[in-house]
Amino acid sequence: MAEQKERTFIAIKPDGVQRGIIGEVIKRFETKGFKLVAMKMQHASEDLLTQHYLDLKDRPFFPTLMKYMSSGPVVAMVWEGKGVVKTGRVMLGETNPADSKPGTIRGDFCIDVSKNIIHGSDSVENDELVHYTSCAASWLY
Repeated sequence: MAEQKERTFIAIKPDGVQRGIIGEVIKRFETKGFKLVAMKMQHASEDLLTQHYLDLKDRPFFPTLMKYMSSGPVVAMVWEGKGVVKTGRVMLGETNPADSKPGTIRGDFCIDVSKNIIHGSDSVENDELVHYTSCAASWLY
């Protein structure tokens, strides 16, 4: 059962919020069988973005990335479920939408790598958030 408790961070970027695909992203994750355990819409501060993208700070596109990510609100979410990190990243598609397959979020909704709608963590989220058992859990696992 411990595998069911894996959590991952998914964020809908400003272009995804502006284009109104929040519900579509949530629908895809819920339909897959994952459980939403946290969600917050916020305008990310420069400090938060710098911390989040620290590994990219020396890349030439960093200033453009910071401008893009601070251009509007983002929807930060934590999803839970068996294999949610790996499966979530597959559902998102490749970073470059041109390399993403139809049926993925980026494959269906993106054209340009600089506006690729969504972020997915590549590791397990460890924050202490709300814990509850969905009545559907026994039908999924």
